[in-house]
Amino acid sequence: MRRINMQTLTVNPLMEFNVAAAGLQNNFRISYPSTTRSFTSPSFLRCRCYCTVSPSAGNTKKDFLQATNRRHFMNHVVALILATIGQGQEVLSSFAITEFSSSNEEKLEAIRAELRKVLKRPKAAGLLRLVFHDAGTYNNMTQTGGMNGSILLELERPENAGLGKSVKILEPVKTSLDASMQGLKIFLDFSYRSDINTACLFWLVSWADLIAVAGAEAVSICGGPQIPVRMGRLDALIADPEGELPAETFNALRLKENFSRKGFTTRELVVLSGAHTLGNKGFGNPLVFDNSYFKVLLRKPWTEIGNEMGSMTGLPSDRSLVDDEECLRWINYYANDQEKFFEDFISAYVKLVNSGVNWRTDAAKYSSM
Repeated sequence: MRRINMQTLTVNPLMEFNVAAAGLQNNFRISYPSTTRSFTSPSFLRCRCYCTVSPSAGNTKKDFLQATNRRHFMNHVVALILATIGQGQEVLSSFAITEFSSSNEEKLEAIRAELRKVLKRPKAAGLLRLVFHDAGTYNNMTQTGGMNGSILLELERPENAGLGKSVKILEPVKTSLDASMQGLKIFLDFSYRSDINTACLFWLVSWADLIAVAGAEAVSICGGPQIPVRMGRLDALIADPEGELPAETFNALRLKENFSRKGFTTRELVVLSGAHTLGNKGFGNPLVFDNSYFKVLLRKPWTEIGNEMGSMTGLPSDRSLVDDEECLRWINYYANDQEKFFEDFISAYVKLVNSGVNWRTDAAKYSSM
């Protein structure tokens, strides 16, 4: 009878599965003659794999496994190893992934799950500002700028002061996702199917994708709508041109001109400005995403004599909107209909984070959006 060490199961000279004594954890390592590589399988991985098993007499292919998540995946693999060793069989080195999931929704949910570990409501306003300062550099006429992660190269610009804190919130998420990608790459080292290796590229998470999803998640955790975000953005290697972001001192006319250069209407300018309901600008509860921004604008608290708090409400650019006839029409509209504000904000946000994007060539194949 063959003795089995529950801590480490060596199934052939090239592969070693590490199983925690407490029972079938997610981590395992693959040992080569001169090196050992350890990793955790990606939390979003759903794959099929097969092991070729040789009994003592003859060769027989056996056990086609399907796992729905990484825990089941490891449980099934180890169960197969235990079963084959118990039968006096030997698992050969032809271990391969044959297929795995690669839909936009699954990738989006994987990023959301990591974001929920670090994202708190007091940080939501800063993350939304990070989104706009990355995507807001887009110029539709020159076809430059946009949602491309270049904000990481532009943090020293005066208009981006304080955004480094928001980037730091996302750094552990990016590190975790990158580590999962490394794990998936090791998995695919065992596969000779070129289509799977191509599909694997879709699971790479760029900074642009991460920031876009972080902003959407910030809205959601503060009570706003859930916003679908398409994956597959490539990160820029150089900073975007300066001078494209609207200044806090812009009046309504200059704001409309600035947004027009980005391909946005006045209605979209107003609805995106509604994101200022989050944060400490005096537009209702700073941790709740609702239509308070528009209601407060209509009250004009900064004009009230003796209202010291009211005098600090909003930025000059916010206050200018209510003095513009076209903008005022939309402010009234959203002040009276929060559901419509949510609906239009979703559309404008998606348009914003898709502005100027350099998409992966394979992104459309795996996107449901």
